[in-house]
Amino acid sequence: MTQSTNFIDPSVLATLDNLEMRARVIVEGFIAGLHKSPKRGFSVEFTDYRHYIRGDDMRHVDWKLYGRSDKMYIKQYEDETNVRCYILLDSSASMAYASASMSKLDYGRTLASALAYFIMRQRDAVGLITFDDKIKDYIPAKARQVHLIRILRSLHELQAGGQTNSVRPLSELAMTLNQKSLVILISDMLEDEQATIKTLMQLRAMGNEVIVFHVLDNQELYFNFNESTEFVDMETAETHITSPQAIRNAYLENLQRYLDDCKKKCQSSGVDYCLLDTSQPLDKALASYLSRRTRSS
Repeated sequence: MTQSTNFIDPSVLATLDNLEMRARVIVEGFIAGLHKSPKRGFSVEFTDYRHYIRGDDMRHVDWKLYGRSDKMYIKQYEDETNVRCYILLDSSASMAYASASMSKLDYGRTLASALAYFIMRQRDAVGLITFDDKIKDYIPAKARQVHLIRILRSLHELQAGGQTNSVRPLSELAMTLNQKSLVILISDMLEDEQATIKTLMQLRAMGNEVIVFHVLDNQELYFNFNESTEFVDMETAETHITSPQAIRNAYLENLQRYLDDCKKKCQSSGVDYCLLDTSQPLDKALASYLSRRTRSS
């Protein structure tokens, strides 16, 4: 069996309604262990419990609690939080587009769920910001296990709608950061990408680590339309009827210039850029990306 057959197709993943289950499916076996905390040991300030995860240091199991409940819990301490991460998910109308079983928003929310789950596994703090042309939900970064449930609930209830304005949430986040953080943007970037990238560069210049997951549908990437089609802008309702064959080459050339420009400007300023195709298994794409980050760090 080749490695690729171990990954889960998006159409199968879309049938998993429970986002925590999706996150576990994606993380287990592919992501766990790629990130190692730079700090060792525990501080003396106890803050919370979390469920035991395979691979945890058995010295930090609360055996008295195990004796009473027959369940294994790990004591958490303040110094376990080494990284503060904020995930920003675009939920504008264009993110609802789907040429197959999974929309860009569903792909993005599954990615956000997996990242939140993974970050929490590493005992780091994670927060969530969802937005269209305004901020829909803001959940501050925390490391407690119950916090993950709040994030997953927000992602589960999220609906696409409105136009896109990535600059606003990124700028407002920048004004609130009082320590260096990891900022992750998940978006199709179908807006003023230059303004968005400029704001990401400013966040990077402040000393934050910044990652962009650029999520696009397979049809947006390859334009495999054949018959005359009416194209509707999902955010402005503007329509165009055209023959795909007549515009395919020009479309693909312009798209490639756009993608190359996004990648070049991000990478030249230290912003990590990753293009994701919604037809590709998300667990495979994420595992490959994190492995690449690990090798380059």
